[in-house]
Amino acid sequence: MTEADLAPSRPAMDIARKLVGGPVVDMSRVGGGRNSCVYRVDTGDRVFALKQYPSLADDPRDRLGVEACALKWMASHGLGMVPRLVATDLDSNSALLTWAEGSLVLDVCSSDIDQAVHFLGELHRLGRSGSFPTSQLATEACLSGAEIERQIRARVGHLDALEDEPALRLFLTRNFSLALEEFLSVARDVLISGGLSFESELEPEQRSLVPADFGFHNALRDEKGRLTFIDFEYFGWDDPVKLTADVLLHPGTPVASELRSRFRTAAEKLYGDDPHFATRLMAFHRLFGLRWVLILLNEFHPERWRRRVLAGASDGWTEAKDRQLGAARAMLMNLKA
Repeated sequence: MTEADLAPSRPAMDIARKLVGGPVVDMSRVGGGRNSCVYRVDTGDRVFALKQYPSLADDPRDRLGVEACALKWMASHGLGMVPRLVATDLDSNSALLTWAEGSLVLDVCSSDIDQAVHFLGELHRLGRSGSFPTSQLATEACLSGAEIERQIRARVGHLDALEDEPALRLFLTRNFSLALEEFLSVARDVLISGGLSFESELEPEQRSLVPADFGFHNALRDEKGRLTFIDFEYFGWDDPVKLTADVLLHPGTPVASELRSRFRTAAEKLYGDDPHFATRLMAFHRLFGLRWVLILLNEFHPERWRRRVLAGASDGWTEAKDRQLGAARAMLMNLKA
């Protein structure tokens, strides 16, 4: 990304001035998610983060509303380790947040695992108190095996419908489809042996409040080793098995095998009030891995790629597709090992 790409646009500068209620001394783009843009806003005496969400015309999901609700609720309970919401601007689909000091977590350590478990434990405890203001589900919540299968097959169908992608179609038909049928069969067998149903939806009392895109790719570590977790655009109720599997599987930040085991053991203890948590995790773990294989292939969708470009993607589309297909192949091989 060039220096020009990092400079804020005039509309972004105007939005920042509006939300801080005064002049802005300095403003620079610092990145953000693969869909949103984030700027560092310096007013001289305070520093903020301006987050611009994708246009509702491109993505009708209310990312701003979901994140604002989650952050307000966490602030009302004094929950640390997250930014605070300062202001929102619905017209520009933007939010002003407190600035979180720290750098990206590139090498996960045991302290990071313990802090993540503590944060999730607080969310779980507060969720059990009944204080969260809505019953909204997390984005792409998976409350049954049948729903996991539906989401996987829907993603496959959308990818298979793309034209002029022979390498992608060969991967889906020759490699992915066989793994899907195998993993579905194993999942059903594990659930049946545990007295559970693949089709039945998880009861509300077994769900937990989760930041659906949770992981160390969405964390900053300060100089004292303290984590701040960011990005709550997909927050809501879900089976904590999905969150646990996603942390274990997420391709964004590598986690050593002993630390994955540490997290899994802690999660089974944290959600141990559900006697079937471990069984569902065993049944669904590789199916959630298949979801990630398909998520890695999002760059093949033209509309998704346009969103990546707006968020600052620096490579070419052909290069990105080749890279992501290679990553998908590698992840599938690891799941089958």
